[in-house]
Amino acid sequence: MRVFVGTDHAGLEFKEHLKQALTEAGHEPVDCGAFEYDAQDDYPPFCFEVGERTVTEPGSLGVVIGGSGNGEQIAANKVPGVRAALVWNTSTAQLARQHNDANVVSIGARQHSPEEATELVLEFLRTDFSGDERHVRRIGLVSDYERDRHRPSGGLPTRPDHP
Repeated sequence: MRVFVGTDHAGLEFKEHLKQALTEAGHEPVDCGAFEYDAQDDYPPFCFEVGERTVTEPGSLGVVIGGSGNGEQIAANKVPGVRAALVWNTSTAQLARQHNDANVVSIGARQHSPEEATELVLEFLRTDFSGDERHVRRIGLVSDYERDRHRPSGGLPTRPDHP
């Protein structure tokens, strides 16, 4: 599988470690930067690159890396069609794929050892979307909102004190 990988300075060392692990696991990592250490670089351009390339290449997935992974997830999710999930343990890595059909994983390189972070990314990559109707429906609601910015009708409970 082709895997697009991008980071700012905070994940530069981990990105190199991860690319090797992805290759060893039979994946094709595509480096979307950063390519050199710059403590003042900004993560959004790298995350946008990963997101855009992932969305336009069916069957691929993406990895965005930062110090915490929070900003990277937010930036990647601004790309239409991206469903980026911040993972911090095996369960969140699996559920991101099984329930949300996430196509980009975000990881905080400063939050895990390189070995632990690598395992979380690999778990994300080897987990499939469940395809359950309820998850398909929920993803559709998000996609529809992303496309036309109209909230789905219904679904919000009526507060008893406000008819």
